[in-house]
Amino acid sequence: MKKTLAMLLALALALTLTISALAEPITITYAHFSGAGAQEETLKRMIEVFEQKNPDIKVDLQITGFDDYFTKLATTVGGGNAPDVFEMNMENYLAYMLRGACADLTGLVEAENYSAGTLEAVSSNGALYAVPMSFSTCILIYNKALFEQAGVDTPNDDWTWADVQTAAEAIKALDEDIWGIYQPITYNEFYKSVKGNGGSLLNNDYTAFTVNSPENVAVLEAMLKRVRGENHVQPTAEEMAGRGDWDLFTAGKLGMIITGIWAFPSFTEQCDFDWDIIVEPGFATKSTFFFANVNCVSPSSDKKEAAAKFADAMGSDPDIVQLRLDASWELPTIADQSKLTQYLEITPPANRAAVFDSMDFAAAPPALKESGAASEIINNVLSTLEMNDISAQEALDDIQSQLEDADLL
Repeated sequence: MKKTLAMLLALALALTLTISALAEPITITYAHFSGAGAQEETLKRMIEVFEQKNPDIKVDLQITGFDDYFTKLATTVGGGNAPDVFEMNMENYLAYMLRGACADLTGLVEAENYSAGTLEAVSSNGALYAVPMSFSTCILIYNKALFEQAGVDTPNDDWTWADVQTAAEAIKALDEDIWGIYQPITYNEFYKSVKGNGGSLLNNDYTAFTVNSPENVAVLEAMLKRVRGENHVQPTAEEMAGRGDWDLFTAGKLGMIITGIWAFPSFTEQCDFDWDIIVEPGFATKSTFFFANVNCVSPSSDKKEAAAKFADAMGSDPDIVQLRLDASWELPTIADQSKLTQYLEITPPANRAAVFDSMDFAAAPPALKESGAASEIINNVLSTLEMNDISAQEALDDIQSQLEDADLL
């Protein structure tokens, strides 16, 4: 009898210990950089919101400033000690994804919470490898007064580059130092723009460069048309005479500008004319920047479901989204604009909804393991084109040859 009682007591103790162990929350590690400094307290409050809603998961925040973050992360990943969740900007995310350092999150994330364009930007071959968390982008900002003076209709959502060119020519005709549009000829602008003509800098499986394709040549020809010839609509560096593109716009000397949403506060303060925005027109279809921070999960994590749940919450939980909006810390990537009233009601611009509409056309940077070296090669050639006679085809043939010789794939 005593032996039976002792066994029962032992079993009860074992069961109690088992239940206690099961009740202990699991801890996931989270490496992060964008909250370092001014937004660190906001970040900690976001994590507190997640933990309150998910008491079975604790988050061990490992925050590092941008300058040191990627070196530290590469060391931990390379040493087999990768954090369960780690934040990335788009360029570095793509390099890590290509190296197999980002887990497949397909089916572990509530995809309907995000716009199609943002999900496409963090997917490869139909699989999801990151969760969008925050973004900023570029849009077309236009001077309503110059459009009225030129007698042309203001931009609308059906516009393409052909419509931009027509309006820019009419505005340029107003005065010698009034210009139609400004969009720099750079690596970033080029890779984004060619997507709107069905082009790309790489083939579908990232094994070959396709920089000098006919689709890409057509886009560069249109960009060069704006800054070359007697009737050009975009000022050269010499014609800008030391002024920046924002300077020209705020002075009322520029009809349209392709620039970031971070210009809104300056333009609101400095412009003495009405201005508004639309989703940037594309060459054939729309294509807009996706400057974003995303969360990835390590393939070596043994807490993948909890890690994916946290990454998803950081991008879409309504209370976390509200904290981001309150802190003016970039913008959330959620698809439901009804949750973004606080941002949308600020004017100007009146058409602020275009900022979120643009995410349906988000273009990620080319998926390159060595994106810095590739962008340097491309920019070195593009930066010379404003004032010389080399054709778009010749320029892109040169870039194609240099990229292939550099062996960056």
